Amino acid sequence: MHKIKIGVVGTGHLGKLHTKMLKQIESCELMGIYDSNPDQSKAVSDEFGIKSFSSLDYLLPKVDAVSIAATTSAHYELAKKCFDSNIHVFIEKPITATIEEGEELVKISDDKNLILQVGHIERFNPGLVSLEAYINNPKFIQSDRLAQFNPRGTDVAVVLDLMIHDIDIILSLVKSDVKKIDASGVAVVSDHIDIANARIVFENGAVANVTASRISQKKMRKMRMFQKDTYIALDFVTGVSEIYRLLSGNDQTTPDSISFGEIGVGDKKKILVYEQPEHKEINALEYELKLFVNSVAEKKKPVVSGEDGLKALKVAQNIIQKIEESKDNL
Repeated sequence: MHKIKIGVVGTGHLGKLHTKMLKQIESCELMGIYDSNPDQSKAVSDEFGIKSFSSLDYLLPKVDAVSIAATTSAHYELAKKCFDSNIHVFIEKPITATIEEGEELVKISDDKNLILQVGHIERFNPGLVSLEAYINNPKFIQSDRLAQFNPRGTDVAVVLDLMIHDIDIILSLVKSDVKKIDASGVAVVSDHIDIANARIVFENGAVANVTASRISQKKMRKMRMFQKDTYIALDFVTGVSEIYRLLSGNDQTTPDSISFGEIGVGDKKKILVYEQPEHKEINALEYELKLFVNSVAEKKKPVVSGEDGLKALKVAQNIIQKIEESKDNL
């Protein structure tokens, strides 16, 4: 099988991880890396034994696809240049700095029939992957993503840095358009919003309450989902998920289900069971990059498309706008 020739653009913290993962994926051949900082590029080149290109113009003729892990502000120009050379693009989240830039990239990729995948890595968290058979039309979602302070990422609001992970997941689970957003937030240690909360109401009646902070004493990445007869708890840090379900007599249980007895009266009685789905041993970054390579090889739509990344960005920017408006009204 023809191996997809791929390059990495941006060799900072994430780009270094991309380089490591792509070198291990057998279905692609890592042709080289490029970074606007030549010293950074050389350090990664020396560590992994990969050719460092002094210009993106020199790298693009050597590859079929690229993985862009540069700063968000550079995403648009870099991706557009790749598309101009008919190169498929994997781009880290958020897709771009502005909605207009994201819309243009999506349009170009569609017009030229090029793959555009956005790196919303939490879609491939082992805990979330293990819940695929259980999540069905959630009506209320509570997510909390709290991180200890790290200067990396403070060039953008916490909504774009952390909350956008949960926004993307929620949009993928709730199959409905957003009806209304209320939000509040504050800048504490940076020039941008450091802690934010948003309440997202969907046309189908579903509600998501989303909190993100990068000034927390302890790290937390949890999501709770409530749907008909089911409560689901997911810890993104450990990858462990837990489920409480009400089952009728005909419903199937797993061998590891724990029954807590019956609830209800008469014919409406149901059994309350606790289940912990099997933990999937997945390296989320390696998995999403493999899926990107497969999408390029098979010319099929990626799991997290440019449209998905754009939808998440639009909601994130809407939240930021609501926060700014609330400040003006104080």
